[in-house]
Amino acid sequence: MTPVLYSFRRCPYAIRARLALHASGVEVEMREILLRSKPAAFLAASPSATVPCLVTKDGVIDESLDVMLWALRQSDPEGWLDMPQAGYDWITRADGPFKAALDRVKYASRHPSSDVDAARANAVLFFDDLEATLNTWVFDRASLADYAMLPFVRQFAFVDKPWFDAQPWPKVHAWLAAFLASDRFNAVMVKRPLWSGEPGT
Repeated sequence: MTPVLYSFRRCPYAIRARLALHASGVEVEMREILLRSKPAAFLAASPSATVPCLVTKDGVIDESLDVMLWALRQSDPEGWLDMPQAGYDWITRADGPFKAALDRVKYASRHPSSDVDAARANAVLFFDDLEATLNTWVFDRASLADYAMLPFVRQFAFVDKPWFDAQPWPKVHAWLAAFLASDRFNAVMVKRPLWSGEPGT
């Protein structure tokens, strides 16, 4: 059985799953869905009803980082998993406090302004630390940490791109710009026909 990946093009969690699958070369059937009109087959497969959701012969993988790890454990030609433990610490920080800050800044109208200001300040601390860590990559070459975080950094940057570009983070800016210009990013962001589960889709 060819594994099936349910995905939504713009979702950063789905983007990072697709990045790892692209790097691994593992073949999957991509099913692009609309989150506001979720097909019954997807809802039956995904315990959380969220993307990405990978259906394999051995079961369902419903968390994006687990999808990345699954793909790279099948095949890791670029050595993304060969990184220090600090890489997992970065991912935990990005998925936890930074993602919480991102959500408050992105959906500012849903939160008191004081909460949004505090969230932006927390994001600034994250980027200050990242700026101090980065060279070209988080470590001496590309790793899981880079590609697990970059889709969320991209999302934060585009909430207010002029503000983001004006911040004193040249290494972060270069890291993100290289990612956005890469063949890999362009490959995983190709627009696909929507899959509805109906014949012919």
